[in-house]
Amino acid sequence: MALTTVHLMRHGEVDNPEGVLYERLDGFGLTERGREMTTLTARWLAAENRDIAMIMSSPLQRAQESAAPAAEIFQLPVHLDSRLTEAGNKLRGQKIHRSSLTLAHPQYWPLYVAPWLPSWGEHYRDIVQRMFRAVAHARALTPPGRESLVVSHQLPIWTLRRFVEGKSLVHDPRKRECALASVTSFYFDNATLIGMEYASPAESLVAEARDVTPGRSSAAVNTGR
Repeated sequence: MALTTVHLMRHGEVDNPEGVLYERLDGFGLTERGREMTTLTARWLAAENRDIAMIMSSPLQRAQESAAPAAEIFQLPVHLDSRLTEAGNKLRGQKIHRSSLTLAHPQYWPLYVAPWLPSWGEHYRDIVQRMFRAVAHARALTPPGRESLVVSHQLPIWTLRRFVEGKSLVHDPRKRECALASVTSFYFDNATLIGMEYASPAESLVAEARDVTPGRSSAAVNTGR
């Protein structure tokens, strides 16, 4: 049985000194440590003898910069797919961790009326639909028995993972297992998903990093202070 693998990689640490929720805003590239993270992950893929035949990325700057080390190592172009972009969020640009009272301000209360959707951003079902189609497209473009690398963002990757695991899409962001520069791998037998695996090859650097939503990783919360 020749398995086709799609590796979903999250971007590395973002240059975000103010600690804002950057969402889809322009101008948020990687820190030097973020570039080191993605280089470590690309080297890990090579050391694991991963047969990467195609690379896709979200069009956002931090994702494209994260795809660059693997593109260099595997000598492949990076194909952009807007379906891999960050989840929309109406709190974009806000310094959500500057104070524990920030999100409790009455101006934000209307955003919390339907947390199961969620009402403050792109609906989980819409995230799943676009990510599922993007991964299916990547699998279809990958020769049978070979592998592809797809660079995206934490919430889209985690939402898709919960969907394929048959879990509720509603979740606690503090429990996401999707660290900076991590890899969530999906294994396919033809079009049938038969397995999944998670790895954090840059964990040593993640422990030194700051992240707006660290989830279960060792990164510190980016408060902007």
